[in-house]
Amino acid sequence: MDNETNRTVAGTDINEVKRQNANSGLTYNEVKALIAKTGGKGTGVYSDTSPEMVKKQIERDQS
Repeated sequence: MDNETNRTVAGTDINEVKRQNANSGLTYNEVKALIAKTGGKGTGVYSDTSPEMVKKQIERDQS
């Protein structure tokens, strides 16, 4: 496998796709975390918070 490219059946160079993906920007989950911290109405309170804490806050708000 030295100097051999990994290709799919269709001929796509797997290593090239991985390289391009690494340089394509934020991942889906990174974008969600960024929005939770900086954007959206009232979402900042839920960033970096455990699900149990969020559930308790919702229960308090509804009572």
